[in-house]
Amino acid sequence: RITVNLAPADLPKDSGRFDLAIAVAILVASGQLRSPDLAVALRDLIFVGELSLTGQLLPIRGAFAMAAGFVRHQQSGQCLVLPLENQAEASLIGSDHLRFAASLRQVALHLKSREPLMTPQVLPVRPLESESQEDWSEIRGQGFAKRAALIAAAGHHNLLMLGPPGIGKSMIASRIAGLLPPLTHQQACTLAAIQSLSGGIDLAGWQKAPYRAPHHSISSRAMIGGGQPVRPGEVSLAHHGLLFLDELPEFPRDALESLREPLERAEVSIARVRDRVSFPADVMLIAAMNPCPCGYFGVRRARRPCRCSPDRVLRYRSRISGPLMDRFDMVIQLEAPMAADLSESAGLDSDPDQTTESLARWVGQAREKQLARQSCANARLGPTPLLQHASLEPAAEQLMLRAAGRWGWSARAWHRVLRVARTIADLDATSRIEPAHVAEAIELRRAIDIEPDWSASESAR
Repeated sequence: RITVNLAPADLPKDSGRFDLAIAVAILVASGQLRSPDLAVALRDLIFVGELSLTGQLLPIRGAFAMAAGFVRHQQSGQCLVLPLENQAEASLIGSDHLRFAASLRQVALHLKSREPLMTPQVLPVRPLESESQEDWSEIRGQGFAKRAALIAAAGHHNLLMLGPPGIGKSMIASRIAGLLPPLTHQQACTLAAIQSLSGGIDLAGWQKAPYRAPHHSISSRAMIGGGQPVRPGEVSLAHHGLLFLDELPEFPRDALESLREPLERAEVSIARVRDRVSFPADVMLIAAMNPCPCGYFGVRRARRPCRCSPDRVLRYRSRISGPLMDRFDMVIQLEAPMAADLSESAGLDSDPDQTTESLARWVGQAREKQLARQSCANARLGPTPLLQHASLEPAAEQLMLRAAGRWGWSARAWHRVLRVARTIADLDATSRIEPAHVAEAIELRRAIDIEPDWSASESAR
């Protein structure tokens, strides 16, 4: 009879990652595995892996996160043994203290005769450029929205786009991800650790900012994480990247409200009876919605007039709560493009400064200024550092005060407008925030503060 005790008993154990360690312990305890320096070898090795009935080592979930934690807290001379099929992802950490085996037999031979195990691969990984990469030059018209998207990418700001269907909201959102600078090695490792807990790492997109666009039927658990055992949600899988929510009012209210704290603290804390887990969630939220259920309320050059009553429009917009709306740095209204913007000749003389490559370079320069000045993006500046790094010219401060008094801004709204103005100044390569920067930041938020024009809807009907 063989008894295996996994202590402590009150800690839930899941998955088969204990199989390899248990099998090695049984082989040693039963005398089937002998070696003069066996005690030394066992002291320096930690075994993690799932075994099949044939003795083959199967890949485990969360191998990257486990290996990263081991490398961070390892003791001198220790090595972690993982299944061979986890080699590609774990090798991205760049540690020499990882070993890989294909079967229990390989591990036993290593312990008996010191037959070497496989070491991490040298992977020349870099962000891959898709041949069919979507480019900003394909978007015709919508200059105001494109400018707002550029500012959002430069400062990691949250952006909400309102407009009728089919005018390019989703198209703009998908191209913002191409403007984000590549992740540092540390950021890529953090994201890969989160991805490994959810089933797999995107090796092709290593060091590329993530882009997540969940369907509006998503649950709150899938949005922020949960389950048993606790797994990260979409907001954590978009860490250091972009989370796009299309048709925002169609999302379940509890899923949207669950985003309020993560957007503010850049972290998700999930509490269960036995577990309390925190996942990073530093995301840039980009959302899109129609102005009303039919999509044409207050839209000039609309294909057809809006038929929604004021009550119906208010019910539709009230699906987005005030506290959640207040967490958007910019809220803009998009109009239907002019016919001339959509013609074939409109794309022939495209501005070379409006390509993804040139705009990404501009965004990268602004991000470098922010990191050198304050070690974080402008959207993550706290109130005290914001006052230190976002100095306003007197005329700009007076403009802010008048706008705050007119629209009754909260302290959060004041800080968000100030952060956007700081980003605009960074794009203009100026140290102080001028009145023009503040005016543009206010204009990029006016869609929140302006009351709907019901007379336009009534006259259209």
